[in-house]
Order: sequence, then C-alpha cells, then structure tokens
Amino acid sequence: MKSSKKHIAEYEFSIGLRLTHWIRAIAIVILSVSGFYLAYVFVSPVITGEPVNFMNAKWRAVHQVAGFILIGCFIFKCYLFFFDKQSHIERVSVKDFLDIKVWIAQIKYYLFLGKHPHMHGTYNPLQFASYLFFYIVLFVICLTGLILYVHVYHEGLGGFLYEPMRVVETWMGGLANVRQIHHIAMWIIFIFMVAHIYMAIFNAIKGKDGAMDAIISGYKFPKEK
Repeated sequence: MKSSKKHIAEYEFSIGLRLTHWIRAIAIVILSVSGFYLAYVFVSPVITGEPVNFMNAKWRAVHQVAGFILIGCFIFKCYLFFFDKQSHIERVSVKDFLDIKVWIAQIKYYLFLGKHPHMHGTYNPLQFASYLFFYIVLFVICLTGLILYVHVYHEGLGGFLYEPMRVVETWMGGLANVRQIHHIAMWIIFIFMVAHIYMAIFNAIKGKDGAMDAIISGYKFPKEK
C-alpha cells in the first residue's frame, strides 16, 4: 500500500553553499590534472629551437590559480558554516553526530535493516564525519600547497607567507615530506570523491526525496511529517 503523504519542497542549501560546492569540485578536477602533469609529465611540447613553449610553467600557473580558488572556497565555506543563517541546518547536524543511537540507526539504514532515522540537521552522522575528515584533508592540501608556492615565488603574497610557511615546513620534516603529504592528501580526496558520488546517488535513489537536487536547486522534497 502506497503512502498518502505528499512530497513538500524544503529549502536546504543556500546559493553560497551551492556555488562553493561546484566551484570547489571544478577546481579539484583542474588541480588533479595539472598536479599529475607537474609530478609525472605526460605531455611534451612541440620541439622547436625557440624558447617559447614553457609548458611546465603554464601547467604550474593553472595549478596555482585553481589552488587559490580552492583556498578561497575553503575559507568562504568555513565562514558559511559558522555564520550563515541558512547553514544552521548544518550546524545542528553536530547533535546527530554525537548521538550513538542515530549512528546505529543510520548504519542499519545503509544495510537495508531499518528505516532512515529522524535527523535534526541536514547531514547524518556518517556524512558529517566524512565531511569533517574531508575538510581536514582539504586544509592539509591547501597548507602544503602554500608551502610549495613560497619556494617558487618570493615576492608579494609569496614573500608575506614565506617565513610562516617555512616554520610549518620544518614541523612537517622538510620539503620532501611536504610534497609527500601533498600527494597523499590528493589520493585521499580522490577516494572521498568516489565514495561521495556513490553515496549521493545511493541516498537519492533509496530516499526518493530529491537529495541530489538540493545541491543544484537548493531544494529537496521530503514527505510531509
């Protein structure tokens, strides 16, 4: 017997959050491609006697621009989480994250052993934990990226950040370790992206409430309570 309850439109994600999500996603793709080139050159410039190709410099420039865009998105997203009125539903998710009963119910839901638990916020405990871990890794990759940046550019922003980044570099055990941590963080983000896309599709199909629509239109469509 089908439920008589109707789906209602519920505004979940603000325009600021949606923009940071998609700009961040595009920046990560560009950073991945350009980062792979800088680490493992897979395209050779046309051979010429004139020094006009500068292929590595062009890829590095693209990588740096996308990197600073990612840093901007990270800072703005942190601002939204703590201060944006619409992001209150994200902050409330902390309550579900700290509730062991909600954890158990959510795991049962993913194992097809129970119904989806009632949420106070927009994220279930597993989502909140994975997003928290993602932003920690994102902070690490941005920080190590800045350390690598100041070793190439010593004027302007590079000069301003040089001394503090060298201190952090020392904490990490040197430049070689910084590069290694940067690469490890990249692979963690790759794994997160695959899991994130899979779980988004899973929840959208199983929940049937337009969960994926919310990150595009801002609205999801849960059933009436």
